[in-house]
Amino acid sequence: MRFLVRWLITAIAVAVAVLAVPGIEVSGQSVWVSIVFGALVVSLLNATLGVVLKIGTFGCIVMTFGLFTLVINAGVLMLASWISQNWFNLGFHVDGFWPALIGGIVISLVTSVLTWFLNGGTKDRPLRSGV
Repeated sequence: MRFLVRWLITAIAVAVAVLAVPGIEVSGQSVWVSIVFGALVVSLLNATLGVVLKIGTFGCIVMTFGLFTLVINAGVLMLASWISQNWFNLGFHVDGFWPALIGGIVISLVTSVLTWFLNGGTKDRPLRSGV
């Protein structure tokens, strides 16, 4: 259940990024299907490759006071766009590095705010999902 809540939060964050960032687009017959499954790809990549990259570049992250994580998030978002288009034929598209960087920031902010609200205003408790 917790995964579904996180997936929904990421889908909302991706939808906000599509609306707010020029260069992140969703096309096709079913926009919501592309957003939901694009969010699934982003979530899975962030949970696997994103963690590996953050561990592997820990020195760069420390030296840049955490700003290198924005570059990692942009790369993960660009890879999610490529996988969504080439493997799953979804209409989720990121137009380059700068839209991916801004989109990564937007997705991170929206995800953090929504998670904070679902947790009742504290970061100490896990998401309330009934489990």
